[in-house]
Amino acid sequence: MTTLVLLPGMDGTGLLFQPLIDALRSDVRVMVIHYPTDEPLDYQAIRFHVEAALPEGPLVLLGESFSGPIATAIAAGFADRVRGLVLCCTFVRNPRPLLGRLKALLPLFPIRSIPGALIAALLLGRFATPASRSLLERALSRVSPSVLRARLRAVSSVDESASLSAVKAPVLYLRATEDCLVPEASARLIEQRCSSVSVVPISGPHCLLQARPVEAAAVIKEFLQEIGQTTESSTR
Repeated sequence: MTTLVLLPGMDGTGLLFQPLIDALRSDVRVMVIHYPTDEPLDYQAIRFHVEAALPEGPLVLLGESFSGPIATAIAAGFADRVRGLVLCCTFVRNPRPLLGRLKALLPLFPIRSIPGALIAALLLGRFATPASRSLLERALSRVSPSVLRARLRAVSSVDESASLSAVKAPVLYLRATEDCLVPEASARLIEQRCSSVSVVPISGPHCLLQARPVEAAAVIKEFLQEIGQTTESSTR
């Protein structure tokens, strides 16, 4: 049976996947991979961490936000096992050029000084609820500021567009129509590098899987079913 492996956003805790997991119910075998909360690792080190934790058997990788480049690189490197790739509100190249120009200053960025209300506005927008705000606060509170700064620095120079071109599995891109962090240009770049990608817009904020879990789960399950049908046909 294929396992849907969930790779989390910048917090790396995996806590924010719970609304999606609840929406998927028992229809899908799911595994969440968590990232260290106190080690400021770069993309390559996190990728090695993920590869060591992957379950046996066929996989579908879901990379949310920060983890899009990781999921893409692994999908290209494990072509014999990865049956599909889901990218959600993410990128394969630094989505904000300004971040690259400020790279040298990122170690000084006062992450803990950012008001919670501003973080919720950026990540959840008008879709914020008391429950989603609480879940977001709980996830971010578990991660060291130095780790968050290191991950921002990693984003500033990442480029896995070549890996995306090497992905052979079907690719689904979930694009939030009200994403304040990752611009639509990131989805267009992915379309340019992967002509077979299916881009599905869903009304929602950057934290799409948390704000619109039922809608996202429906699209993901349909994608998994299509992959299963294709795999079954190819083995006959």
